[in-house]
Amino acid sequence: MIFKNIAGFALASATALGLGGSAVAANTAGEPTQAVSTQTKPNITGVWERYPSPFPEGLSDADDIPPPGSGPDLKEPHASQWKAQRSKRQAALKAGTPLVDDSTRCLPEGTPGIMQAIYPIQILQTPGQITVLAELFMQTRRIYLDQPFPAADDLEPSYFGFSSAHWEGDTLIVKTRGVRKEVRFFEIPHGDAMTVTERYRLTAPNMLKLDISIEDPEYLNTPYRFTWEYKRNDTYRVSEYVCDHRLDIVNPDGTVSLRVQ
Repeated sequence: MIFKNIAGFALASATALGLGGSAVAANTAGEPTQAVSTQTKPNITGVWERYPSPFPEGLSDADDIPPPGSGPDLKEPHASQWKAQRSKRQAALKAGTPLVDDSTRCLPEGTPGIMQAIYPIQILQTPGQITVLAELFMQTRRIYLDQPFPAADDLEPSYFGFSSAHWEGDTLIVKTRGVRKEVRFFEIPHGDAMTVTERYRLTAPNMLKLDISIEDPEYLNTPYRFTWEYKRNDTYRVSEYVCDHRLDIVNPDGTVSLRVQ
């Protein structure tokens, strides 16, 4: 599907109707006509799921999924602290006493976590905005097209940050700043200056490639880069997912257990 520039589409349609379907512009002065050029942009609207799926059948095992790519190149002492925390979490998971995390608390995944698509995500491409709707926790992320970033003092930290995007040919480039420091993708720490850059490109009519680069001069030695791919699912309907965790109990030691009814 193709999303066309509205003004160009209207002009091309009008001239085609008046000239037997030929998309040319009439010239009242009798000069030779010229073909109308319309700009087209890929349409990424749809329900998308990771392909191939990196997730196990049961979401209770989703914590076994490692960080994408080769993991972050963190500066010290953050690298050692992060590795120790990951080891602690994996040990608790294997022992059957998983540690509390943001998911247990029903908190939004943030950016770029929402794009991990544990459950399918829906992307809506509308004039001036790209909207990402995640089935998990019914999260909403808004990406503004061709909008400047607020001044640093006006950029209020949030779960998804402020995302500004523009098209370069067939690639949608999104930059995000202002993600809350408490929002940690795979528990990776970050500072206020973190910038997440995403590049979306259709590699086939129903295949979407997303290249991500995370830059953070305070915590990272080098940018953290990885790629996710998605397949469009035209038959899937995103369902309501209210996060109440009525069966989860957070124990005093920070582990999570299941309430027996």
